[in-house]
Amino acid sequence: MSIPFVTLDDPRYGEAVQVAPLVRRVIAKNPSKFTYHGTGTYIVGDGDVAVIDPGPMVDSHRDALVTALEGQRVSAILVTHCHSDHSPLAAWLRERSGAPTIAFGPHAVGTDWVEDDTPDEPDDEERAAAEAAEAAGEAKVEESLDLAFDPDVRVADGEVAAFGDGWTMRAIHTPGHTSNHLCFWLDEQRALFTGDHIMGWSTSVITPPDGNMRDYLASLQRVNDLAPAVLWPTHGAPVTDGKPFVDAFLRHRLDREAGVLAAVRAGTTMIPEMVKSLYVGVDKKLHKAAGRSVLAHLIKLVDDGLVDFDGAQPGVTTPYRPA
Repeated sequence: MSIPFVTLDDPRYGEAVQVAPLVRRVIAKNPSKFTYHGTGTYIVGDGDVAVIDPGPMVDSHRDALVTALEGQRVSAILVTHCHSDHSPLAAWLRERSGAPTIAFGPHAVGTDWVEDDTPDEPDDEERAAAEAAEAAGEAKVEESLDLAFDPDVRVADGEVAAFGDGWTMRAIHTPGHTSNHLCFWLDEQRALFTGDHIMGWSTSVITPPDGNMRDYLASLQRVNDLAPAVLWPTHGAPVTDGKPFVDAFLRHRLDREAGVLAAVRAGTTMIPEMVKSLYVGVDKKLHKAAGRSVLAHLIKLVDDGLVDFDGAQPGVTTPYRPA
């Protein structure tokens, strides 16, 4: 089953666009292989508002939020997770508005899994794009952690995170992409703001040690059980036919897992070789990210008793074999 991805043709950078009743979106100019056109910050409500994922340290985006929030009182700053394209401007907005930051918690540390965190060597095109972005006061084109983020208020699954005139935002814990990932449910519109859990333009990278494939699959099913009328991802266009879209995401992950298991049973022992055979036609710039998702599948298969490994613990440089 192919995923019916949706595109966003015009990001309209720096402009607060009314995308639904009581919902506006401002897109940051931080396009990259992880962020699509950029980070979409959502403003929910009118008068008293909640801001979802204030976004990266991009001067033009901060200025656009100042304009978009004129005449509004920010009552809550909601953060889906603390990657550097989602949470860094939360501290600035908190200082400016006095509103609390609200999330599941900070990024988890102290896990047992080991992975290769050596950054990819950028090619000339990526290096030029990064230098141009830095010169323009924009964010670097990479996905990294905002380890300084620690919310003022921690909310658990199902709790009301914020409310205002005609709107109620509820926290939905959706671990997988990160262990602290939240989606936010708008009761009155049956709308789910999905962060990086579900994106309209691409699948999400699941990166151990904090990313967990078993949790991710369970969280996708949780979203399906909610039967949302619309999904609002932080990156990309809305998804208005949620169930078949999420079903396709689930089938894609299960098919990928079957492919990983088949590769191991056929004698492929190393993740880079698995990526080459499983991600044919995928830009090589994305192969390292794909390898991390393969690692997440392998960790699940090890836990399921279907795959074994050589060494102390699973990792990207670990040889794998059938159990």
